[in-house]
Amino acid sequence: MSILISPSILSANFKYLERDLLECEQAGADYIHVDVMDGSFVPNITFGPVIVKACKQVTKLPLDVHLMIREPEKHLEAFADAGANIITVHYETCPHIHRTLQTIRELEVTPGISLNPGTGIEPLKYLVGAFDLVLLMTVNPGFGGQTFIPQMLEKIHHTHELLQDAGSNAIIQVDGGVEEKTIKSMYEAGARNFVAGTAVFRHPEGIRQGIAALRAAI
Repeated sequence: MSILISPSILSANFKYLERDLLECEQAGADYIHVDVMDGSFVPNITFGPVIVKACKQVTKLPLDVHLMIREPEKHLEAFADAGANIITVHYETCPHIHRTLQTIRELEVTPGISLNPGTGIEPLKYLVGAFDLVLLMTVNPGFGGQTFIPQMLEKIHHTHELLQDAGSNAIIQVDGGVEEKTIKSMYEAGARNFVAGTAVFRHPEGIRQGIAALRAAI
């Protein structure tokens, strides 16, 4: 499987968001990653369905919406209606995670499940078939530009093994500290979908060069 790059607009220049999204598209990005934060589950407040809808009007790329919020089940329909192609929810915020993932699929959106760095992967084996994407946070969620937590390489590897043993085709996505010097080891551990904010939108030579550098590193 080829690698998938999902630039996170958390690091984009919102004064020129349309320009940045179109440049990502032209540079060969695979998705646009939208980090939704509520200031409660994580210590930051970011975007809502309005931004997802605005992105949908600008880019043809699929929108990969990551809900870092409490009670995400109350907002699934709003994000689906706004144009989300993938909706990822956190295991830590969903007491009825299987039902929530089922609801996302019923909305004709790809369901994803996310785990924080300190959350074990054991629950995944009871949910195989309910998700198509596993997002492993490789930093503590809430802010961009953080440093990759090295212990997460082992977690990526074990998740890859678990999915293989279960016969799952779910893709492992990683978010946090993805850059030229870390992406290859993440790939070798089993990740195939890479969320990158700073490494793309704040690359010294521009967005196109940022995406190209990530692919070249693998």
